[in-house]
Amino acid sequence: MTDPSGRRERKKAATRQKIADAALRLFLERGYDAVGIRDVAAEADVAVTTLFSHFASKEALVFEQDADFEQRLTRAVTDREPQEPLIPALRREIQALVRHCTADSAAPIWHMIDTSPALREYEESMRLRHAESLAAAIAADPGLSRTTTAGRAVARFVIDAYAVAREAADPEAAVDEVFRMIEAAWEVT
Repeated sequence: MTDPSGRRERKKAATRQKIADAALRLFLERGYDAVGIRDVAAEADVAVTTLFSHFASKEALVFEQDADFEQRLTRAVTDREPQEPLIPALRREIQALVRHCTADSAAPIWHMIDTSPALREYEESMRLRHAESLAAAIAADPGLSRTTTAGRAVARFVIDAYAVAREAADPEAAVDEVFRMIEAAWEVT
């Protein structure tokens, strides 16, 4: 017998992905500002209410992997081996995320984000939220005996390392450079 909740979750995930794919295709073809929510819903063949049950806003359609990004960062803290140092674990995750976001296929998406004030503002609020989630994960780890302030500062630096590297001519080198500074700061706290 099949698991109905598993099937239901797969169907919801497929609908969410269909909406996100349709939105991105339309945004890249016509421009972010020229596409409305109704256009996306029609392209994905779903009701507007269905679209909003998966995405809270038009901007969220562009950052459809937001929750995954946040979870990956917090798991870099919570899922590391008991004696593994924090900063190298975070560096590995940021390097993987930067490789993904700097692939040639991502360039048109980042151009769209960089040229839209609404998307830049949404990205900034998203980064702050990610930093707070990461700081909470750091604070919750009993093996990391640092102040709340130190955890929050390092979390912000880690999130900013991603943004700085994404915009750098050599993203990998930028991650390495920023993380040398983060590691030095972490060691003196």
